[in-house]
Amino acid sequence: MSDAIPAATIILLRDEPRFETLMVARHANIAFAGGAMVFPGGRIDAGDHAPGWKDHCNGAEGVPEDQLAPRIAAIREAFEETGLLLARRGGRMIGAEAAALGSWRKRVEDNDALFLEMIKGEGLRLALDELHFFARWRPGSEVPHRRYDTWFFAARAPEAQIAEEDGGEATEVVWAPPSALLADRDAGRRKMIFPTSRNVELLNVSPSASEVFDFAARRRIDLIEPRIIERNGNMFLTIPDDMGYPVTEEILETAMRD
Repeated sequence: MSDAIPAATIILLRDEPRFETLMVARHANIAFAGGAMVFPGGRIDAGDHAPGWKDHCNGAEGVPEDQLAPRIAAIREAFEETGLLLARRGGRMIGAEAAALGSWRKRVEDNDALFLEMIKGEGLRLALDELHFFARWRPGSEVPHRRYDTWFFAARAPEAQIAEEDGGEATEVVWAPPSALLADRDAGRRKMIFPTSRNVELLNVSPSASEVFDFAARRRIDLIEPRIIERNGNMFLTIPDDMGYPVTEEILETAMRD
């Protein structure tokens, strides 16, 4: 079994008009989780490790070294897939002016090194300090599909920016309360893979973005490695029961269905 692929995901939240999170529908023809609802995210690329980033970020000095590239990747992936950009200009979070950067989205997706070029050229600084460490997941080697070592970060969505799917990897963007997303999943209207379901359920514990961040700061966050176990003749995909997640297992047949 090959090593897990480093990846990063961002959970964007807003409280108006109600507490909601942003999710994207993956293109049905994508090999991994095709057609599923996911948070914006993807692989951590070489450009996310560029040493020049530290001079163009807010909060880099307070970030553990192993979280620096994942945070950059999470913000980059959100920009590529939704057009939302967590960045400041002149000390102020950018708002509607982010729309003017739309021509960069496909270029950055095709060449991740251009993300730093864009940030430099536009006089921006990535707002790493707006990201709250939320979870880290890496399936065990026995899990029978492509494995990702994924960092999850939660952040408040930038005001006055409009999310729009890229039409490639993301075919739809959806703002919805976690409870509504779970209802759609349970009714078969939406598909979610195991880690996504567990993290939407975890979001549903909190009634606001601020409480999501507070809960993440209080609860234990260690690397979660889902495992397959057998019990009473049934196979389950499970996670530890002391990480704050309200649901910690799913029958393997449904958990592995993409």
